[in-house]
Amino acid sequence: MNYYSLNHKAPKVSFEEAVVKGLAPDKGLYFPESITKLPDTFFQNIEKMDNVTIAYEVIQQFIGNEIPKNELKAILDDVLNFDFPIEKVEDDIYALELYHGPTMAFKDVGARFMARCLGYFNKDKKENNEVTVLVATSGDTGGAVASGFLGVDGVEVVILYPSGKVSDIQERQLTTLGQNITALEVDGVFDDCQAMVKQAFLDSDYEGKRVLTSANSINIARWLPQMFYFFIAYKALKSKNKKLVFSVPSGNYGNICAGMMAQKLGLPIHHFVTGTNANNVVPNYLETGKYVAKQSVQTISNAMDVGDPSNFIRIKELHNNNFETLRNNLSGYSYSDAETTESIENLYSKFNYIADPHGAIGYLALKAYLKDKTHTLGVFLETAHPIKFLDVMPKTIAKEIKMPPQIEAVLNKDKKRIKISNYNQLKSYLLS
Repeated sequence: MNYYSLNHKAPKVSFEEAVVKGLAPDKGLYFPESITKLPDTFFQNIEKMDNVTIAYEVIQQFIGNEIPKNELKAILDDVLNFDFPIEKVEDDIYALELYHGPTMAFKDVGARFMARCLGYFNKDKKENNEVTVLVATSGDTGGAVASGFLGVDGVEVVILYPSGKVSDIQERQLTTLGQNITALEVDGVFDDCQAMVKQAFLDSDYEGKRVLTSANSINIARWLPQMFYFFIAYKALKSKNKKLVFSVPSGNYGNICAGMMAQKLGLPIHHFVTGTNANNVVPNYLETGKYVAKQSVQTISNAMDVGDPSNFIRIKELHNNNFETLRNNLSGYSYSDAETTESIENLYSKFNYIADPHGAIGYLALKAYLKDKTHTLGVFLETAHPIKFLDVMPKTIAKEIKMPPQIEAVLNKDKKRIKISNYNQLKSYLLS
């Protein structure tokens, strides 16, 4: 499988090259050269398959022969070693819980898959071929990447996060591990962190000194594995025999984009819904047809505080860059912090379900879309454990949240981070 740049001004590359480069030389995101639908028999028999078998059939065409079958299955077995429960919330509405992994966020799947792919590609290389994973986080990416890459030979991880704009638990998950993980606390917002990462990829001064790649969802090895749990959800709900709608709380749009790739592979998804907070660039685009990037603003659903989502260009490509085709497949809604809090309270009081702020927005958006729909089953994604957001959860509900062992393990560790405020300081660190 080859990958091309969505800016169409760079050479095509292999899977390995796309993973290691992260971003194409022309600043474009990599996209697979071809997408082959899975056979009908795969979907007819999906309930008879285990999750690793499903994942292998889904991802194999995008890797080709670059990772042997047995090695790839071993990677997948390691990546998918936790559950993806689907909880019924009310009639025809389910929550897909993606937070049962080591850092209690949906990004565990992509981060672990990418880490193990890089580990495989690096295992026979010399020390001077070490890769530096440079990543910006608005919340959960940092912890998932730190955990996924911890101790991986030949990989150093540098994480940029916005000062004061991630929760205390999220910060601890990316600042307390040590070893090959370094956290940089940036005086700014997520967009500033992301801009620094992109600038570093385009800076020729690192040539011969640092091999940089990204573990944000711009990297294909972070993005594509997120398809897996859409297939796993379908497997669980197939017997309901209803049109399936997924509502995905969205920040950088990698997660919902992976769902759309699953749809391209033949997964029978009827429609997608994106729920956002005040950072409502995409819902505005779907309403007006005009894409206007904004400076991100801080909300209680911090992982979605993104003003210019990187993966939206991939979503356009999946819909042949046709606005009407996209709008027929995607609906968008945005909500305030007050509406988000009210949704958390209603889910708990009416259905005894505790949602985090991101999942609560996904639920609101799903309810809005399903308002006049029949014979339709809706799934909203719960992307992170509510324990990570105790500082913004309603106090009466926060008291009911039990402390998971994954979180308890980091609470008493010392935070270690380096404070920076501009790209030159990042560059100085990387070249030191």
